[in-house]
Amino acid sequence: MKFFNTAGPVNPKKHYVLSPLDRLDSHEVLSLIDQEKYFILHAPRQTGKTSCLLELMNFLNQEGKYEALYINIESAQAERENISGAMRVILSEFATSARFYLKNTKIKDMKENILKEAGNNAFSEILTQWTETSERPTVLFIDEIDSLVGDTLISVLRQLRAGYNRRPDSFPQSIILCGIRDVRDYRIHSSSEKAIITGGSAFNIKAESLKLGSFTKEEMIQLYYCHTVETGQTFTDHALDIAWKYSEGQPWIVNALGYESCFKMKDRRNRSLSITKNHMQQAVENLILRRDTHIDQLLDKLQEERVRKVIEPIITNQDDPKDVTEDDILYIRDLGLIKIDKSIRIANQLYKEVIPRALTFSTQVTITHDSSWYVNDDGALDINKLMLAFQDFFRKHFDEWSADFQYQEASVQLLLQAFLQRIVNSGGYIFREYGLGRKRTDLLVTWYYQDRKQEIVIELKIRYQDTEEIIQKGLIQTTEYMDKCGATEGHLVIFDRRKSVSWEEKIFHKELAHDAKTIMVWGM
Repeated sequence: MKFFNTAGPVNPKKHYVLSPLDRLDSHEVLSLIDQEKYFILHAPRQTGKTSCLLELMNFLNQEGKYEALYINIESAQAERENISGAMRVILSEFATSARFYLKNTKIKDMKENILKEAGNNAFSEILTQWTETSERPTVLFIDEIDSLVGDTLISVLRQLRAGYNRRPDSFPQSIILCGIRDVRDYRIHSSSEKAIITGGSAFNIKAESLKLGSFTKEEMIQLYYCHTVETGQTFTDHALDIAWKYSEGQPWIVNALGYESCFKMKDRRNRSLSITKNHMQQAVENLILRRDTHIDQLLDKLQEERVRKVIEPIITNQDDPKDVTEDDILYIRDLGLIKIDKSIRIANQLYKEVIPRALTFSTQVTITHDSSWYVNDDGALDINKLMLAFQDFFRKHFDEWSADFQYQEASVQLLLQAFLQRIVNSGGYIFREYGLGRKRTDLLVTWYYQDRKQEIVIELKIRYQDTEEIIQKGLIQTTEYMDKCGATEGHLVIFDRRKSVSWEEKIFHKELAHDAKTIMVWGM
C-alpha cells in the first residue's frame, strides 16, 4: 500500500511521488555537471531537496558516465568549530555512504590513514583519493552543508575551493552543495580569525544557485490523483481548492493534508467516500492544532529578533517596515516563512493561520472563558456577547499581558485573535487575512451548528488618525469583505493605542449601517 510521505526522502515503492528530476531543470543540472561546475541547490526544509539529490545520484550511476555519491554531513554539526572532530565525522559519513551507495569498501580502509596524515585537510584528501582511484569522473552531492558552523564550515568550503583546479582527474568533476540558504548569503563567524567571513568569498568557485520550488497546482492535483489511481478514492474540486489555498504547493503541507484527510481521519478510510471541502478543512485544522515537527521548526524561528523585524510588520499590516535589512528578508524567505511577490507576504495560508496562534498559544490555553457561555440555545454563536466580554477582558488584562510580549506592535490584534480562537475552537474556524500595506486585519469566523453555518466578518484596525474617519473607512472595508465572503454579520474593531486617552473614552460599541448592511463597531 502506498501513502503520502511527510518525513524523509520519497520512496516510489512506498509513497505517492512526482518524479524528483522533473521538479528540477534536469537539462540545466546535467549541463552544469558536464561543464565541470560546482553549484548550489537550496530550498526551505521538507521541499524535496534530498529526494532530488538521491534520484540524480541514481540516474548518473545508472547512466554510467560518472561515479556519483550523496553524503549528508549534518552529524558533524555537533562538533561545532572543532575542525578535527568534524573531519572525523565527515569522513566516517563519506565512507559509510560510499559503501552503501557504491559498494566501495576501499574508502573505509583508507579513512584512518588519511585522518592521521592530512589532519584538518582530510576532506580534501579523501576526495582526491576517491577520484584518483575511480574509473569514472566523480560527482559529489553534499547535503545539509549549512548545518556546519564557524571555522568548520569555512574549512570545508576552502578545501573544496583548493581542490577545484585539480578537477576532474584528481578532484570531483562537479560538486553540488545543498542546504536551506544560498552559500552566497552565509555570514560565517570565524573564531580563529576573529572576523565574519562571507560564504561568497570562502566558496567563490560557485557557478550557479538553483532553487527548488514548490509544486504547481497541477502538480499538486497530479500527486493527489496518484491516491485516486491506487485506491479509487476521489477528491472533490472544492477539496483541491482548499488544499491549494492553504499550501500554495508547499510539498510538506500538500503531503500532510493528503495523509491527514485520507489516512488519519477514520471516516475517510472508506475509499468509496470522496474527500470533500469540509474534510480538507478539518485536515488543515488538525495540522495546525497538532503542530508537527515541520511547523514547530518554523515557529521556533519566530523568537529570533531578525525574524520578528520582518514578520511583525506583516501581522500589523504596515506600509513601510523599518529597521528591516535585505539580509533579514532573504534569510526569512529562505526559511520558507515568506514569499516576495509584489511585496513581502507570509508564504501560504497555513503559515498565516499558524503564526498568530503560535505567538499567543500560552495565552489562548490559559483564558478561562468557555465557549458555552457565548452559544445561544439554538447553537448559534452570540458574537455580540463575546465581543462585550472581550472588551472587559482587554481592559483588565492587556497592559499586564503585553508588558513582556515580544511582538509589541502586533499585541492588540493577537490578543483578540487568541480570545476568539479559545472560543471558536470548539465548533468552527477562523480564516485570517493580513499583510503589508493592508492597514487592517480581516477575520472570517465560521461557526457550525445543527445543519447550519454562521459566517461572521471581524475587521481589526489601529487608530492612527481621527476616530470617525477611521470608522468610515472601516465600514467600507468591512462591507466589501462581507460581500466577498458572503457573510451576513459584520463587526469593526478599533484599537486606540493613545496613552493619553482614558479607558472610558476608548471603550464603546455602537451599531452603524453602510450599504444596507448593519455593522457593529467596537472601540477599545
